[in-house]
Amino acid sequence: MHKNLLETFAAQSGIVCFTGAGGKKTLLYRLAALHTGRVAITSTVMTPAFRSRLGATVIIDEQQNLPEQVCSIVAKARIVAYACPQTSKARFAGVDPGCVSDIHRQAGFDLTLVKADGARMRLIKAPDVQEPVIPDDTRTIIPIVSARVLGLTLSEKIAHRVDRVTRVTGALAGEVLTPEHIARLLASEQGLLQECGLARVIPVINMVDKLDSIDPAVEAAERSLTLTDRFDRVILTAMKQQDPVVKVIFR
Repeated sequence: MHKNLLETFAAQSGIVCFTGAGGKKTLLYRLAALHTGRVAITSTVMTPAFRSRLGATVIIDEQQNLPEQVCSIVAKARIVAYACPQTSKARFAGVDPGCVSDIHRQAGFDLTLVKADGARMRLIKAPDVQEPVIPDDTRTIIPIVSARVLGLTLSEKIAHRVDRVTRVTGALAGEVLTPEHIARLLASEQGLLQECGLARVIPVINMVDKLDSIDPAVEAAERSLTLTDRFDRVILTAMKQQDPVVKVIFR
């Protein structure tokens, strides 16, 4: 396994948020499982039920009750996952970002991992005006896009908010997505840098699990680093592999 995934993704401590599309929850859970301290898992947007195999203590309650509920259990549970009650049969409501910050501080978590964006199971997205939903004191933001969109045509089948993707990348609906388009998405203040504030940003191009996807993903990463000074590396990953880090592309 890569020498230290928590260090690679700057997820050793503080509040870490996952945005974009194409592997947010997979990476979040993998980092939670690796950390040896007290870890919280939550979401500021609607989210599916938490994965049971992680063995987290799950608390679902009205937002005003969450701080007390989480603080009362944290001494007995290393990993705590919390959210607000269901908004539909299969999804829980997100927690206000200010409440996430309060719980992180009051409960004394070493690390809080936050799903801060929704993508409706698509592989690429660009944010709407109120997305993503990031706590003010977030330490690290990990924007994600899937390498599988490279070479595919832009459509609602693979993309969430197609009109926004077009606005940020220049790719029209029905046009083939290229490394240049992905680079623009990663590097744009209206793309995956939106709402990042002063947090450290470590972009991820995920699903680089085939040999023919590596070169286009590297090209997208290298190009994005020429378009912004906001981040100094892009991590290429294949989350289903034992060692998920395929390459780290530095400036």
